[in-house]
Amino acid sequence: MHNWFAIIVTLFIALVLALLPMPEWTIWLRPAWVLMVLIYWSITVPGRVGVGTAWVMGIIMDVLNDTLLGEHALAYTMVIYFVSRMHIRLRMYPLLQQGLSIWAFVFLYQFIIYCIQGFIGSLPESHLYWLSSVTSMLLWPWLFVLLRDFRRWLKVA
Repeated sequence: MHNWFAIIVTLFIALVLALLPMPEWTIWLRPAWVLMVLIYWSITVPGRVGVGTAWVMGIIMDVLNDTLLGEHALAYTMVIYFVSRMHIRLRMYPLLQQGLSIWAFVFLYQFIIYCIQGFIGSLPESHLYWLSSVTSMLLWPWLFVLLRDFRRWLKVA
């Protein structure tokens, strides 16, 4: 029970962080909180968090953000698929190298969203759209350590 409790609590907190209002000038700096938490859990407990969880969280994000239904679900699912295929390798990387991997994964997520938005005719108005992958990369070491300590405290295996 503790295993699912910890995962659900962290995903809920990530959803809240993703939906918190921010000043207009900082909107492009918002890290991909939900995706980073999904990546963390799919690296550490790949048997519990995978493509299905990513799809469900994507549908929830689509509903809460009032975006095209399936947009985030597709992007999260594709990224978590690649993460789950590489989870053993990613787990062995030092935090700096993991951060670079996070940049690539968040960039892939943003690229998928960008393509979908381009297809429906609502591209972002600024090139600052891509900054989220940089802020996600910079915050990864702290998020990783925080989630690792939380996982150890609740003895999630």
